[in-house]
Amino acid sequence: MPEVSRFYGIIIRMFYNDHVPPHFHAVYGELSAQVSIETAELIAGTLPKRALRLVQEWTELHREQLLRNYNESQKEGGVITKIEPLN
Repeated sequence: MPEVSRFYGIIIRMFYNDHVPPHFHAVYGELSAQVSIETAELIAGTLPKRALRLVQEWTELHREQLLRNYNESQKEGGVITKIEPLN
């Protein structure tokens, strides 16, 4: 699963050929979650409130890039690119 970004101890990853709705995986320590790209809401899993807020802020800033990556991840030979971390 390619790493898309990393900030404040949070790792953002995407699977190739992953299920809908468009989402990514956020890992913080031993906790992990699936986050909707379109709404920035938690789909599954759990994150501490502060980490989730940071992920949601980052999602709002990079939604277009995330959707591009998700669409690429659904293609044969698609390329998932890195996205700037939250500063």
